[in-house]
Order: sequence, then C-alpha cells, then structure tokens
Amino acid sequence: MPAFSRPTPYARLQDMAATDEHITYYRKGFGLKADVQGELSADYNGWIVDTLRDHDYTLTVEDVTIRLAREFGFCYGVERAVEYAYQTRRKFPERRLLLVGEIIHNPHVNAKLRGMGIEILEPDAEGVFDFSGVRPEDVVILPAFGVTMAAFEALRAKGCVLVDTTCGSVLNVWKRVEAYAREGFTALIHGKHYHEETRATASQVLKYPGGSYLVVRDMSEAGEVCDYIEGRGDREAFLTKYRKAASPGFDPDVHLVRIGVANQTTMLAKESLAIGEAVGDAILRARGEAARATDFRTFDTICSATQERQDAVMALLEEPLTAMVVIGGFNSSNTISLAALCAERVPTYHIEDAAGIDPETGTIHFRRAGVKHVEATESGWLASEGSVRVGVTAGASTPNNKIGETVARILATRGLVLQTA
Repeated sequence: MPAFSRPTPYARLQDMAATDEHITYYRKGFGLKADVQGELSADYNGWIVDTLRDHDYTLTVEDVTIRLAREFGFCYGVERAVEYAYQTRRKFPERRLLLVGEIIHNPHVNAKLRGMGIEILEPDAEGVFDFSGVRPEDVVILPAFGVTMAAFEALRAKGCVLVDTTCGSVLNVWKRVEAYAREGFTALIHGKHYHEETRATASQVLKYPGGSYLVVRDMSEAGEVCDYIEGRGDREAFLTKYRKAASPGFDPDVHLVRIGVANQTTMLAKESLAIGEAVGDAILRARGEAARATDFRTFDTICSATQERQDAVMALLEEPLTAMVVIGGFNSSNTISLAALCAERVPTYHIEDAAGIDPETGTIHFRRAGVKHVEATESGWLASEGSVRVGVTAGASTPNNKIGETVARILATRGLVLQTA
C-alpha cells in the first residue's frame, strides 16, 4: 500500500491524477462522464416529467390536474454519487466492486447498481460493516452519506481502491462538528442516531481528545436536553435513554455545558432552527447572557437541495389540492421530511414508487407521515368523479422516470392515459 497521510479524511485528502496506477483514493470521478451519460439518461430520465416542466409544472387531462413541485427528485449530490458509481464500473470492468451500504435511499437505484455487478455490503444491527472479505485488489465505493471514521480507516488499511461519493453538503457538516470538537464544544446533532449520515458525522468529533456528541431526533428530545441544562433532568434516566445516541463516556453534567448545534442534512429545516434556538435559550435561562455568548454555537447545516425541496412544497401547498403524493424510499429521511410538511396541510401519501398505486382497485399503499414504520392501504383515495388536483413531489433520491410512472398511475386511477407527444 502506498504511503498515505492526511489531516482529515475526505475533505482535505488531495486527489491525484486518475492515470496513476498507484492511486487508491478517488473523489472526483474518472473523466468518464460523457461515456456514462447515455446510460444514466436511459435508466433515470422520464418524458412525463419533461412534459410537466414544459407546461409550468402542470398537467391537466380531462378533470384531473397534476401539479408538480418546482424542486423535486435527484439533487446534485445524488446525481454525482450515482454517476461516479457508473464511472467506476466503466473504469474497472474486470474488478470486483463493493459498495458500503446503499449509495442513496432508493431501491431502484440500488437495484440498478446490483445489476451492474456492484455488491452492496450490509451493516449489522449496530450499523457496523464487516470488511473481512475485502481484498486489496477490490474497488470499494463510499456512499453519498459518507462512512464513519472507523470504516474509512479499516478500508484504507486494506489497501483497496476507494471511490468516495460523499455529498459536499455532508462534508460541510463534518467541518462544522470538527470545529466544535476542536474548540471544546459538544456537537448536538439534530438527526437520527442510526442513520448512515449521522453516524458518519458523529464519528468526526472523535478525532479530537475529549470530543463529544449527542444526537436528538426531534424537538421533544431537544426539550429533554433543555430541561437537563436548566437543572430539571434525571442523570441516570438521561444516560439510559441516550446511550446509543451519545459519544462514548458521555456525561451530561460535563458535556451539556458548551454546545454547538448541527444537523443531519435532510431533516426538517424549521425544526433544526427551532432546536438551535431552544437550546440557546435554555443556556441563557440557566446561566445568563454571557454563558449563551461563550458556550453556545449554532449553524443551519441543512443542505440547499433539501431546503429548496421543502420550500417548493410549501409554495405548492398554498394552492387548493385534493391530495399530495410524495415519492421516495420509505427509509429516505428527506422524503419523510417532505411528507411531514405536506401532511400538515392536505391528505398526504408517501409511496416508495408508482407500484404503490393500483389503478385497477383504486387503492394506494403508503407510509403514514409522522408515524414511524406504519404503512397502510387506502381505497378510494382519489375520487372516482369530479375535478381533482393532485400535488406531486419526490425525495432527493428519486429519479425522474419513477416520478413519471407515478403520474401515469394517478391518471390511470381515473381511467385516463397520457399520450406521448
């Protein structure tokens, strides 16, 4: 294995020329974008979405109107990750290709990669990967979520080629929590402690002696943190509840004194901002204005694409709608956030793909917004007659062809067929 030195993985590791046969780390692709563009377009683009764009994101067929949010589907980070996976297959046609977990949370995209001969490694119940079968001659793709420091170091030690597709927005959060750890602040992360991205983010603080983190899922859990800051918490109960969401050796009496707030990039932006404000106010009430100024930091680290999709949905919800259909993997955090926003205003159906809609029976199989892991099937979700307006959006890991298939099935539920131009 060639000599390797870096102050920080991913963000500061310098890329080398792709022509050097000794290179074992790539972050900028292989210059094969043009070679894979046709394949990517065939696999993921869709004419129905193009038609909607060309008609002000509106499609009316008889008495059914479809309104598509103006920002939806694949974001830049997802496009980049998927494209790099295709480039990797083209660059190493004879090598064994491995992917550390799902590249993004979309079953169709991951199925396409499997069909290309890319083996997807699965983590155990604790989110840990077994790399014992990885060989030096293998090529390993790191997903858009990134991987933990421990996983990265284990793979570097193998000497295999690494192709890093970690999203730039995720890297920005890593830089933020690194700064917190370096300055002696606990990183309070608004996210899901079991999510790949949050695991990777949290691991960044452990590079620094005494680095600490705590992950809170929502405002309710953030409220428990605020209670503890203000002296109303139960130490043992707190440690028991957050044992899987906190850094090793976490001590709330020590580590909830200086706090820096960050977030998983795909969470609800308004909730992340509210959590930051609540924690700052708790420190203010507990120890005064000077303590808030010196012992509290907060930055909005929601990615721009997530924010844009949430903003576009909010704008669409200002219109009269019969229902909202939100398309994306049931394990897709940004899709779950979109569904939660929509459910506040209108009947909302989070479906994984077009197969969730059965035009023959008039049923829809969906995940209930805001209810963890609860799926349902509803008949008559779309009235059989009369004018209806259905809003549609999709998570950042949903390709356009899957959005188009969904639109076609919505129309088919009313016996309508959309003809190509």
